[in-house]
Amino acid sequence: MNNLQLAIHFFLQLAVILLFCRVVGTVAARFGQPQVVAEMIAGVLLGPSLFGMLFPEIQATLFPWDKAQSLRDTQSYLFPASQLGLALYMFVVGLEFRTDVIRANFRTSLAVSMAGMVAPFVLGAGLGWVFHEHTHLFPAKTSLMEAMLFLGASMCITAFPMLARIIHFKGLNGTTMGTVAIGAGAIDDATAWCLLAVVLASFDAHWENALRNVGGGLAYVAVALGAVRPILARLEARLCAGGALSEAGLVVGLALMSLGAWFTDLIGLHAVFGAFVMGAAMPRTVMSRELIARIQPLTVALLLPLFFTYSGLNTRIGLLNSTFLWLMCGAVLVAAVLGKGVACWLAARASGLPNREALGIGVLMNARGLMELIIINIGLQRGIISEGLFAVLVIMAVVTTLMASPLFERLVGSQSPTPNTP
Repeated sequence: MNNLQLAIHFFLQLAVILLFCRVVGTVAARFGQPQVVAEMIAGVLLGPSLFGMLFPEIQATLFPWDKAQSLRDTQSYLFPASQLGLALYMFVVGLEFRTDVIRANFRTSLAVSMAGMVAPFVLGAGLGWVFHEHTHLFPAKTSLMEAMLFLGASMCITAFPMLARIIHFKGLNGTTMGTVAIGAGAIDDATAWCLLAVVLASFDAHWENALRNVGGGLAYVAVALGAVRPILARLEARLCAGGALSEAGLVVGLALMSLGAWFTDLIGLHAVFGAFVMGAAMPRTVMSRELIARIQPLTVALLLPLFFTYSGLNTRIGLLNSTFLWLMCGAVLVAAVLGKGVACWLAARASGLPNREALGIGVLMNARGLMELIIINIGLQRGIISEGLFAVLVIMAVVTTLMASPLFERLVGSQSPTPNTP
């Protein structure tokens, strides 16, 4: 296919992806699941695990996936489009991020976060040892230490963007439950990204890269919050003339998001980290509200489903073709729930929170969602994990995320949560 044919084919793919995600979302809504969860499932269904199994020729025609022809397959253009959607979405999450909410219950958030990191990391690292020594779920070039660190980091991750959405949807903003969960989720994900940076540096046999990743990331945060934010605050009167964001203001926001994503990708961190931090650096006035209003609808409706589809095309559940591998998949799921959900519940209880709120925090923290898909996609792209282990971790991400809403309703219910009183 030439470039024009590729563009035409992409529009067909886009129409199929958007319509299918909406159909799955309609069904999922009947079971109390948000649209973003439906898109996770739709991405897997559109891949070889279902669509490719039932209609292999149609699926291969609609989503050509020939790694030997990297300039002519779906990956060559679906991947950058999905990354743009991902960066824009994390930019919006950063725009909605409130540091004052985290400070309000920092000690409890830190306790829940520590429990939600240490327990799943230990369990994940143990499973990493088992998988590396007794299965072929890790490629031969992945060392034992890299396997243990990567699976431990994968278990630590929290669905931070989805967590924010659930808290907003259920009216938990400003409550103790919502505050603690948001704070713990932010700390957990920052730590997991640092662990991933160490794994990537070790995998490349350049430990100085880990220092560059972590040091560069800290420097980027300092510049974004210490320099970019005050500069934008002084320029806001020009960028938001008449109480509304100008076109120039929108361009400046998008350009800064792109530069942030470019820089963190350049130093070895993922682009989503740069986009999120730049969103958090935007002034919390008219500029942030207007950026959210303009960017969020198109990003969520058009671009984000591309990322889920891209992940689904990499997911081959059929590779789990033995009882042993399905048992290992079950072990990952049990370790994920025990290490994250149960540990965070116990930590919240030990911090003095009522059992109902502690249960709610445990359920919310247990969802992996989008962030898990990001980290395991990086692992697959870099050759740290196999396609089989990728499928196992996708199943874990989908199941733990599916559990969140129904478990929350069953264990916590719709009673009014306790207001936050710092």
